[in-house]
Amino acid sequence: MATVALGSSAGKWIMVSSIMASAMAFIDGTALNVVLPSLQQSLNATGTDLFWILNAYLVMLASLIMIGGSLGDKLGRKKVFMTGIFIFIIGSAACGFAPDVTLLIVFRMLQGIGGALMIPGSLSLISSSINEKERGKAIGTWSAFTTVVTLGGPILGGAFGDAGLWRYIFFINIPIGMVALLILWQKVKESRDEESDHALDFPGAVAIALGLASLTFGFLRVPAVGLNNWQVYTTLGAGLLLLAAFIFIESKSKHPMMPLKLFTNMTFTGVNLLTFFLYAGLGAGMLFLSLNLVQAQGYSQLQSGLTFLPFTILMISMARFAGGLADKYGPRLLLIGGPAAAGAGLLILSFVKQTNGPGDYWTTFFPGILVFGAGMSFTVAPLTAAVMGSVSDHFSGTASGVNNALTRISNVFANAILGALAVLFFTGSLQHRIQHTQLNSKQKQAVMAQAANLGDAKVTTGFNEHEQAAVKKLYHASFIDVYARVMQLSAALAFLGALMSFLFIKNSTIKKTNAP
Repeated sequence: MATVALGSSAGKWIMVSSIMASAMAFIDGTALNVVLPSLQQSLNATGTDLFWILNAYLVMLASLIMIGGSLGDKLGRKKVFMTGIFIFIIGSAACGFAPDVTLLIVFRMLQGIGGALMIPGSLSLISSSINEKERGKAIGTWSAFTTVVTLGGPILGGAFGDAGLWRYIFFINIPIGMVALLILWQKVKESRDEESDHALDFPGAVAIALGLASLTFGFLRVPAVGLNNWQVYTTLGAGLLLLAAFIFIESKSKHPMMPLKLFTNMTFTGVNLLTFFLYAGLGAGMLFLSLNLVQAQGYSQLQSGLTFLPFTILMISMARFAGGLADKYGPRLLLIGGPAAAGAGLLILSFVKQTNGPGDYWTTFFPGILVFGAGMSFTVAPLTAAVMGSVSDHFSGTASGVNNALTRISNVFANAILGALAVLFFTGSLQHRIQHTQLNSKQKQAVMAQAANLGDAKVTTGFNEHEQAAVKKLYHASFIDVYARVMQLSAALAFLGALMSFLFIKNSTIKKTNAP
């Protein structure tokens, strides 16, 4: 397919449809973080249930997104993209009507299948269709718009959550998806790699899906049964074996969904390691910041969503500029400094203790969000451009799929490991603090029984008014302890991402790698 100019009519329709579909998926994630408190109360979900609601989607997305990228290259990027949007719409509608946690988790898996076909399709269409000289600017524009809409998600989610309408976070995807489908059908031409065969790596997809699900189950069972329990070590062991099997399958497959040869390119390896560590820190940090604001700091869900506005403004003003800098000077320095600044922002946020609510925002959370936002603004577009620029155009969908899969895999690990640690940290902090109270042993047991609910822990019956206030303070203080430790771990992951860029990415050695 001949490439088109970014400013042409065809180029604009490609950008609009890609941005709308991508934003639909990304807004779902960010808005969901903000409405989790409402969802938790409405469905009587435990803290572990929340991490499963997040990971059910991510496991399916991570395990199938690489097949989604390859499928687009082989069968037609537009066709697969549209199929993914349709499945995502159906899954979103089902999630909106889910009557309990179990069905919500199942329908989130359906959303993940749709997302796996849809998300790589957007970048693949851009990379294969837009003129190479304008590709960095196009990806920067895509990054800026999707990030703006994505970070508008918390505001929308907050408004719906406060109104008791958290289900509309899923329903909002339906009109957005329908418009994107209409544009693609009427205005965008098909694009495919005519030289590709049609074989797909289903054994690899099964191995990685089962491996990630096993690891998630194992880690999230730790708070309930302890580390030295057969359920934990058998599922964690099985998960590690299945991931090892996935690598083996990819090394032997004639049609791997993750061609290991791509990783012989140090730039491709470096940006994917950066992606893994940075987005693990980003996912955990933003989740616990949202929960902290609502459940411990006294923000409404809308106020919590509005705290991310500085981030949004920075992305609007800087992402496209950062993409242009990467085109002109190479991505290396941006991909070292950006993640390091993001890590510094997360670290600053970790030091915020109990505040007096939204009135204290500008002197408490704002500085950390500002530094974090600046770091991410200079990272997103150069990182994406570096991934897509390190492989040949024939494998743009595969490269996008690999990078997006690692983003989701990192979130699976972050939610599973840090989710389990959060419950353990909360239990430990609560146990320590409760020893210094005047509560009797029965009351202490009632307080500790709520530990699995994290920030949504409730004061049960059997307490007078003074004791109820004291227990609420215990819950808030213990959750803020958890928040600080998770944010510090998230910052360490971002710094590790910056180190990966320093070690692996060299502007002078960026060469396109062809998959076998």
